[in-house]
Amino acid sequence: MENGVTQVETLVLQVGELSPVVPQYIEACYPAAVDGTLLQETKLKIEIIPGIARCSHCSTIFNLLQHRDACPTCAAADWEVLSGKEFMIKEIVAC
Repeated sequence: MENGVTQVETLVLQVGELSPVVPQYIEACYPAAVDGTLLQETKLKIEIIPGIARCSHCSTIFNLLQHRDACPTCAAADWEVLSGKEFMIKEIVAC
């Protein structure tokens, strides 16, 4: 490879609670997806990013899933998502 990496030890993904990506499916499919590639012996680590929102009425910051899409302070259902939709590679740890 151009950067001199010949072996990757760990691939760290971040998956948001609100993203359409299901971590268990990634874990189940990962071995087949990397079979025969540089990543074949790589460990997969998945970090879950909480679905956090800010209420548009009272500015309370809260977890959308824990509070069923309503502000725990004022019960408003008008909010802005701050995090939780992510699906990205956070880190590639080389040997």
